[in-house]
Amino acid sequence: MASRTVLAGLAPARFQFSPRTALRSALCCLLMGAAAGVAAQAQSVPAASAPGEAASANAQAVPQLSLGEVVRAVLEHNPDLRAVQQSQVSARAGVVTASALPNPKLEWNQGRNSARVPSGASGSVQGWAVALPIENPVLRSARIEAARAGEQGSVHHVANMRNALVAQVRLRAYEMVLREAEVEAAREAVRLLEQAHERVRVRVDSGEAARYEIIKADAEIIQARQLQQTAKLRAEQAQLALGRLAAGQLPVRFRLDVSLEDRLHVDALGNIDPMEHPELRQLKAEVERAQARLDGAKAARLPGMELRYGQTREPDVRQNMLGVSIQIPLLDQHRGPIDEAASELERARLLLEGRQIELRQQTLQAWKELEMARVRTQALSQGAVREAESALRVAEAAYRFGERGILDVLDAQRVLRAVRADLLDARYQLQSARIQLEYLAGRYADPAAL
Repeated sequence: MASRTVLAGLAPARFQFSPRTALRSALCCLLMGAAAGVAAQAQSVPAASAPGEAASANAQAVPQLSLGEVVRAVLEHNPDLRAVQQSQVSARAGVVTASALPNPKLEWNQGRNSARVPSGASGSVQGWAVALPIENPVLRSARIEAARAGEQGSVHHVANMRNALVAQVRLRAYEMVLREAEVEAAREAVRLLEQAHERVRVRVDSGEAARYEIIKADAEIIQARQLQQTAKLRAEQAQLALGRLAAGQLPVRFRLDVSLEDRLHVDALGNIDPMEHPELRQLKAEVERAQARLDGAKAARLPGMELRYGQTREPDVRQNMLGVSIQIPLLDQHRGPIDEAASELERARLLLEGRQIELRQQTLQAWKELEMARVRTQALSQGAVREAESALRVAEAAYRFGERGILDVLDAQRVLRAVRADLLDARYQLQSARIQLEYLAGRYADPAAL
């Protein structure tokens, strides 16, 4: 009916045709059709599809995970950690191998005796023998101690890997929160610049402001939108990096319930002892293993003896023999293996001492970074941010009254964005220093404490 009415209204135009009249009639037709389509769409769309409710529905569609859930997923599926955990099985099997006793040896032979003298008896000859190796007990105990030290070292190696992995997951999680906060700040900056751009456009159209102000506002919006896109890409990269640690077992899109403003329990960090770090325990196990290998190399000069019992049967004679064989260290004194084991022991001790000094220095440095980040956070949140906000309000009020130009407002907004970005970075550095201290203390090595 609407189309018929429009066509009926346009029918007389055929007798009085003009290009302007035809163009005007076509525009009226298009506008009325578009209005009818919008009205029909508005009637078909339910009331619950408002922009705010749609945004909340999208936010609810993205799952929210706790930091503990992410850590457990990473510890369960991380391929590097699973490969290191498999080394414990190998080390445990090494202890069984070192504790195994040598197998006895059984010999059997048969032949024929041909007598060349009249008194000799001809016939078949049979013989058998049993040999039992007996190891040097000092060498055996040294080998077992070296294997047990290797098993303990593998346990501490897994704990060290777990400690480093959990610290990396926590650091990546706060980096992800930082990038998301940067995205929100960039979105807010674009919104404020669009508002300022609209005010500038009105003043330029009315002739109250110069043309260069709208050009400057356009340039600021373009730059802000580019920064917003960059922030989105960085946020996606941080989330992908966190998912990579879990071997892709995390959702594609998710949110974390952590915040850059999480409180720090400084009292719990006061009793940090870097000497309890699992890496030092692993190096101590390596020193014990090298010491056991040195003892074994010294004891290998007399590897042991072999007991032998045999019997030989001839046609008229039976011989029973019991013997003992031992290797005499006359030509080979095992100087090469002993010197090699001593060098490995000294190298392990030097690594342990160097790592102890390094961990102490890293702990002191982490404390300094924590204090610097705390002072920086307080200075920015209590001083610089408030002053930048006040400066922006003054610049906006002066612009409304015509006392200042749009350049002053844009500069004030730029300063406020920079200060807020510094505050976000300072809070992230504070959390990073806290995670570094907990890593140096070995807080993440025990899975029961996570």
